[in-house]
Amino acid sequence: MDSDGEKLQHIGFLGIFKESFKIISSWKKIFTQITLLFILPLSIIFLVKVQVSDQMEQRIDWERLDYGRCGDNRLNDILTYQRLVYWLINIAYLVLLLVLSLLSTSAVVYTVACNYTGKPITFKKIMSVVPKVWKRVSLTFIWSFLIHLAYGLCMLGTFFMGVVLIGFSPFGLAIWIILLIVFLVGFVYLNIVWQLASVVSVLEEENYGIKAMVKSINLIEGKRRVTSFIFLLLVLFYGGIMIVYQIFLPDGWNLAFQLVVGIPCLVLLTFLFLFSLVIQTVIYFVCKSYHGESIDRLALANHLEAYFQPEPQREATRDVQMEQGRVATTDGPLDQVYV
Repeated sequence: MDSDGEKLQHIGFLGIFKESFKIISSWKKIFTQITLLFILPLSIIFLVKVQVSDQMEQRIDWERLDYGRCGDNRLNDILTYQRLVYWLINIAYLVLLLVLSLLSTSAVVYTVACNYTGKPITFKKIMSVVPKVWKRVSLTFIWSFLIHLAYGLCMLGTFFMGVVLIGFSPFGLAIWIILLIVFLVGFVYLNIVWQLASVVSVLEEENYGIKAMVKSINLIEGKRRVTSFIFLLLVLFYGGIMIVYQIFLPDGWNLAFQLVVGIPCLVLLTFLFLFSLVIQTVIYFVCKSYHGESIDRLALANHLEAYFQPEPQREATRDVQMEQGRVATTDGPLDQVYV
């Protein structure tokens, strides 16, 4: 195993944060360009949506109150129209959020991987790779969504059966608390698996979709405590930013005060999104090193470079790498093979 792999193998909670900060500071220009193109719009859309949703919900309540008080027969038509607009805005928001999130993930993961190969990289080169990587990450997201959906339906079924069987007695409330804790733990674990699977989808040729989810589960073993603490800490930071934003930006404040509060929230949220993507990529390399999987710079560089090749050449490159893997298994140590 190379020195980078040995170093990553032994770093813990604080080491992962330190490594992530070091990568961002080393590639300031490229990460700034990625942030301005993908992550900043993502943060703006996220914060604007909060304000728009609050205002539309208030408007629906006001119109229900005003027209209801006057006995106006147009109330149902007006409320139907308002709800339609509300849901269309939410659908458009979710689509934009998903697209920008997947593009950001693809660009940041690829950039961090290039950091470990030591190869020069430009923003133009990253942008030419992102569309190809994005397809793999999208497929992994679809599988993750289906797994989250199945998990949510199972929990709803469990809660429904609990209502029928145990009700809300003191004993039943204790059972509800236990079920809620189990649900939250499972939800956190699924999100960690999905985030790591997104990295796997970019960096491993054969692993995307459900295969990336399975590989992610295997990688997390032995590092679940560290990854869980990091995930929860990032969620707490996110929650703190959103609480400040929603408390101090009501409609009653003037524009100057809203800017004083809103701009710092936007900057912090943007950096948090960037840092979260970098840190989940670092966790991938830490987990690989922990399991004794060497970070072979040459093989990783060849894999990343293959994204620039036409599909027939990529297939040929993959065959060569697989052949090298079989030779290494027979004649050399297995842990020097990346793919």
